[in-house]
Amino acid sequence: MIDALPLPYPFASRLGSAVLRRATADDTDAVIALLADDPISAARGDVASADDRPAYAQALLEILAEPSNDLLVVELDGAIVGTLQLTSIPGMARRGARRLLVEAVRVRSDLRSSGVGSAVMRWVGEEAAPAVGAAMVQLTSDAARTDAHRFYERLGYIGSHLGFKYAVETA
Repeated sequence: MIDALPLPYPFASRLGSAVLRRATADDTDAVIALLADDPISAARGDVASADDRPAYAQALLEILAEPSNDLLVVELDGAIVGTLQLTSIPGMARRGARRLLVEAVRVRSDLRSSGVGSAVMRWVGEEAAPAVGAAMVQLTSDAARTDAHRFYERLGYIGSHLGFKYAVETA
């Protein structure tokens, strides 16, 4: 986990008071449900199958054990309604600039446009990035996520790069 993150972070949304906090093992099922609630993630295999739960639980433990990674959740009225993963990356480029990578941003589908995602992403840029000494926040977004692209652009993110992936065959 990234110790420097200013957590927990309480914030207001159009739905009421929420809190951004570090995920725990007890949040595993809620995070799995958020991933499965997204059609693109579901098409990649995030379907909330009970058979896959051990892999997700292990991944969460590994993320939290890694000092440069963290998995956060948004809690609203006792329910987990959002999640994201952060990775602090030291770099050589840009005179040794550190980057804060944001991945797997999800807000429960029935709560999108509630202000939850905007508040969390503003926190990432205004609080989390400076706390870890990052010179920039970066993220990738699937080309099919045009609504997400507009969301990030409204928050000041610039689509500056073209991303590539290489699928590794696993046994």
